[in-house]
Amino acid sequence: MTRIDDLPIRDELRGKSPYGAPQLDVPVRLNTNENPYPLPEPLVRRIAERVTEAARHLNRYPDRDAVELRTELAAYLTRTAGHPVTTGQVWAANGSNEVIQQLLQTFGGPGRTALGFEPSYSMHALISRGTGTGWISGPRNDDFTIDVAAARAAIAEHRPDVVFVCSPNNPTGSAVGADTVLALYEAAQAARAGSGGALVVVDEAYVEFSHRPSLLPLIEGRPNLVLSRTMSKAFGAAGLRLGYLAADPAVVDAVQLVRLPYHLSAVTQATALAALEHTDTLLSYVEQLKGERDRLVTELRASGCQVVDSDANFVQFGLFDDAHAAWQAILDHGVLVRDNGVPGWLRVTAGTPAENDAFLDAVRAVLKERSLKENKR
Repeated sequence: MTRIDDLPIRDELRGKSPYGAPQLDVPVRLNTNENPYPLPEPLVRRIAERVTEAARHLNRYPDRDAVELRTELAAYLTRTAGHPVTTGQVWAANGSNEVIQQLLQTFGGPGRTALGFEPSYSMHALISRGTGTGWISGPRNDDFTIDVAAARAAIAEHRPDVVFVCSPNNPTGSAVGADTVLALYEAAQAARAGSGGALVVVDEAYVEFSHRPSLLPLIEGRPNLVLSRTMSKAFGAAGLRLGYLAADPAVVDAVQLVRLPYHLSAVTQATALAALEHTDTLLSYVEQLKGERDRLVTELRASGCQVVDSDANFVQFGLFDDAHAAWQAILDHGVLVRDNGVPGWLRVTAGTPAENDAFLDAVRAVLKERSLKENKR
């Protein structure tokens, strides 16, 4: 049987694994940071109406530049982030992953490098390698915050073409302050002074769940600063696959050099537009999830777990001598959480109250079982 390594694939892809979380049939799945609430019926009906209208014109290509969708996304950002954004500052693609891919195709590539602060969203490194962009892992403190002095030193040493900052960070859940982002932005521009500077991408996939305001206002007057967003989390539309960015209009023009023709289908655009008509309802679910997330933090700490303060819709908890064994033990109780490979830690998505109750019961049972084993030694 032919193996991947028997094929003439690029050297930097050899030995790597594709992105993916286990897809298991268990009673409670809290491992992929999905919004647990189905779309409300009025929105489902509105999607059906918009898709029906779009279906009448499927013999034609969709709007190549998705102008109506980008206009509504700009209005949403302006309203929720408190900073004016124009259509020309917004670009949309098939999930924030395609947004990241287009940015790396444009500003990265062979002979160029990207730097991120790990542990962080693993797709930053994976897409970097997939676009032929060298990947550099930057430093974090033991509490998973970014050590600004060490980060600035790493940027000065490696002179990356692209810098990723995830806020709130996945998998830890911690948000990054504006002062930190500005320090890293200035360091990145200084490191590549004379060559146009470096692109700094702030991944705000979970920002609607954060206690901190969006960093969107920082793009003003900073042409190399980009904010990446998604409709998968707060909008409860993971199946839609719609991501977008906000940046200087020149960045939007630049990514269009690499985007595939008509990359957003008419059905995708219609569905996203319907969802944007119901933002108030969808964001009310976000408030419920924030309350459940905070409850998870409180209950986990009361059970004796260490927990990283979270600004996302998930919680990183531990510490375990063997995180994978703890993951399996929780799974044996019918609850699927995420083992991201961070030594000693696991991650759980905030679900419905009933799902969270099942998870907390599973953790308590696992901790009790571990305590009984230790007492027998």
